Amino acid sequence: MPRRFPKVPKDKKTGLPKKYLAGSKNKSKKAAELKRTAAAYKRGEPIDVAAISKSRAAQNVKSKATKRKNKSRSKKKS
Repeated sequence: MPRRFPKVPKDKKTGLPKKYLAGSKNKSKKAAELKRTAAAYKRGEPIDVAAISKSRAAQNVKSKATKRKNKSRSKKKS
């Protein structure tokens, strides 16, 4: 008996899982890039992983960094 995996929510327009497209500036552009890369991989074509990684990072929305607390100001109780 093969392993069964739970069904994940899909994007109606593209058919890809919503998690794959979460946080992107342009969801349809990211979906097209994912499908294009998957098709090339299935055909056995060489894939430039560095270029793909760079383009995916550029498509992501930058999150605001949280402020770090100044550790030198907090004194340890001895």
